[in-house]
Amino acid sequence: MTHSVRRIGRTLAFVLPVVMVLSGTLAVTAVPWAASNSDSQLLAASARSVSDADAAAEPRAPQDVLRDRLVQELRAKDPGVALTHLQRAVEGRPSLAKHCMSIAKTLGKAAVDKYGPTRAHRFSRPVCDTSFASGVAQFS
Repeated sequence: MTHSVRRIGRTLAFVLPVVMVLSGTLAVTAVPWAASNSDSQLLAASARSVSDADAAAEPRAPQDVLRDRLVQELRAKDPGVALTHLQRAVEGRPSLAKHCMSIAKTLGKAAVDKYGPTRAHRFSRPVCDTSFASGVAQFS
């Protein structure tokens, strides 16, 4: 029994580091910045202006990305779809809850811009404490 346990332990002690090194190597080669043609990446990086580099250096906050995506969705479809996706995003990622009211107000403004105040109110629903309706009323 003891011999078998030692043998399994030695096998794992040898195989496990090899597997970890190989999986780490494969993970690094799968990222988009590890392209096979590094010369073109170097040229592309050196061709950027300083303002482009500053803008790329600052990642956008998740609530800003969500806000922009939902406004585009509202413009393409209707506010009801955008409000449903806002509610699902907040349920799926509770850290966005503190930004829900401002996003819903922004959606209300975009709905007023697209449909006018009367028609925009028809899409109101109790998402984020009726902030959508508040945004529609504020920008009417």
